[in-house]
Amino acid sequence: MSKSFLVLALLSATASAQMIYPTTRKVDHVDEYHGTKVTDTYRWLEDDRSAETGAWVKAQNEVTFAYLNKIPFKGKIFSDLEKAYNYPKYSAPRKKGEYFYFYKNDGLQNQSVLYRQKGLNGTPELVMDPNKLSADGTTRLTVFNLSKNGNYAVCGFSKGGSDWQEYQIMDMKTLQMLSDKIEWVKVSGASWQGDGFYYSRYPKPEGSALAAKNENHQVFYHKVGTAQAADELVYEDKVNLQRFHGVYVSEDEQFAFLNLSDRGKGKDGNALFYRAKGQKEFTPIVSEITNFSYSVVDNVAGGFLINTNENAPNEKVMLYETATKTWKPFLPEKPEPLTGVGTAGGKLFALYSKDVTTRVYVYNMKGQLENEVPLPGLGSAGGFGGEDDDKFVFYTYTSFNYPPTIFRYDIATKKSTVFREPEVSFKPTDYETKQVFYTSKDGTKVPMFITYKKGLKLDGTNPTVLYGYGGFNISLTPSFSPTRMPFLDQGGVYAQANLRGGSEYGEEWHKQGMKLKKQNVFDDFIAAAEFLIKEKYTSSARLALQGGSNGGLLVGAVINQRPDLCKVAFPAVGVMDMLRFHKFTIGWNWIADYGSSDNAEEFKALYAYSPLHNIKTGVNYPATLVTTADHDDRVVPAHSFKYAAELQEKAGKSSTNPLLIRVDVNSGHGASNTKKALETTADTYAFMFQNMGLTWK
Repeated sequence: MSKSFLVLALLSATASAQMIYPTTRKVDHVDEYHGTKVTDTYRWLEDDRSAETGAWVKAQNEVTFAYLNKIPFKGKIFSDLEKAYNYPKYSAPRKKGEYFYFYKNDGLQNQSVLYRQKGLNGTPELVMDPNKLSADGTTRLTVFNLSKNGNYAVCGFSKGGSDWQEYQIMDMKTLQMLSDKIEWVKVSGASWQGDGFYYSRYPKPEGSALAAKNENHQVFYHKVGTAQAADELVYEDKVNLQRFHGVYVSEDEQFAFLNLSDRGKGKDGNALFYRAKGQKEFTPIVSEITNFSYSVVDNVAGGFLINTNENAPNEKVMLYETATKTWKPFLPEKPEPLTGVGTAGGKLFALYSKDVTTRVYVYNMKGQLENEVPLPGLGSAGGFGGEDDDKFVFYTYTSFNYPPTIFRYDIATKKSTVFREPEVSFKPTDYETKQVFYTSKDGTKVPMFITYKKGLKLDGTNPTVLYGYGGFNISLTPSFSPTRMPFLDQGGVYAQANLRGGSEYGEEWHKQGMKLKKQNVFDDFIAAAEFLIKEKYTSSARLALQGGSNGGLLVGAVINQRPDLCKVAFPAVGVMDMLRFHKFTIGWNWIADYGSSDNAEEFKALYAYSPLHNIKTGVNYPATLVTTADHDDRVVPAHSFKYAAELQEKAGKSSTNPLLIRVDVNSGHGASNTKKALETTADTYAFMFQNMGLTWK
């Protein structure tokens, strides 16, 4: 252990005790942005391969786990979470040939297991058990894509939570792997055409595989039974290295579609090309990349159905006729955002969001509405995928107090029936979810879901988690979490705010939380907290703020601006250095949402809220547990390392609350297995209750 670290932490039984943190070496590093000099005191922590960084992580974890392990009820929390999580979980079946494929987790398995069966009443046959791929259960099956005839499947594997994938091919007759091995796959699917498939990869990274910038995204075609070195290069762009490129194929394999995006230059849309089977060159549908997006839904006689937001912020479906290169309306834009669209059984299924809850409509292939699919309540539904000759499809419905339930929808009768219902140990009727609309700083009405156990008293004493995201056109929809239920049983309140920056109300809602308007997202989150306090769901002393990734940035920015707002903060895997995020892995991809410090005007906005650069000295910060992982190669852990070091240095002496960082091992941007997810959640609840002066009963 390096002498530069002080590994002893004093943990008092009183909440007001100060922590003693490991000493972090400072460096005199200064960058200049558009005439502004910015210090980067802990730049050395960006080197994830250095022994000194490793020693720093070890020292921080020793302090953090010494604190967490002394919380007397942490074991009880973990036990309660395990009990709540321990029930069989299934995915919706997917049909290919005579088989139905599905995933099942018996309850506490680290990874879900893949099965298949002949017919819906057949005997399940094991296809692959990812739990046997690594000793600690952290190797995940990320892709399983069957060829059109069902003879082969592309299997993608991720190790230790990394975004890097390795592809292999399974012979579906023998269920054995072939010798094919494809490396350095990232931001990719696997789309079959003939006896091979398209995929996207990067060249082998120079330097750290988990931190080096990823550039020159390439599309290849791999033929079954050949070496990766023999793969055909389909597309690359050596001039524009920070672009994403991908190829996907129509169901009948008659067309391949090339998608190009340029988010590194701040553009939010894509270009789209196609080529018919047997052709070598791609023909443009949309040749230039702008802020409009285009994706092919299906090929039909004379052209393609394309989902787009061009001059339609809530999205629409257009018919593109290849012969005349003209566009015709198919599904016009509606007041509600179109969140998903696909075809199956000769019908088109369109999913819309009304106040953040799903509505599903069925259209014929002329774009005429036939019927709505009634759902059990106000929640989230997804699925409805299938092939042209399918007679029925499956979908999954869920909400905060409604575990994911699989339904079968019969296309001819237009009726839904429960196909598989989970057996859980709680009664959904014991819990209640309400949706409220609160007013943000600029007068905007923002929706929020609040979930709790019935009989809750609005007296300002309830431990409350306020969760938010607010970015990248991602909507936080109603969803069920079994590990949330024990918290609600302890009198807890879970609030989920639908902040601007997401897709809850279409592209305009997204734009209101992007780039120079990012402060709106923080204002929305602050207003949500103030609403919960005003309405006496909770108080500042019983409020915890939580968010991950872009939501980690959200929490970090808000506690800088309003450290008095909450008692506990959980910034998870956050983007904390807003001036350098584009320097690592695929961080340049986020310029389309955040802007870039390379742009003078955007630098000013980024510098004003960047969590790392706005930590206040001499302020009493809320109890903060920063979480990250060593294999997070999406938002590299250096963000959290530098942020935690700066927080401890500037606010450690003035804060009566602990300011800790928890660094998981063999895990990534999310937990790499069930056990790690449960451990992290148990530590989170334990930290929260301990710092609120509460006991988990």
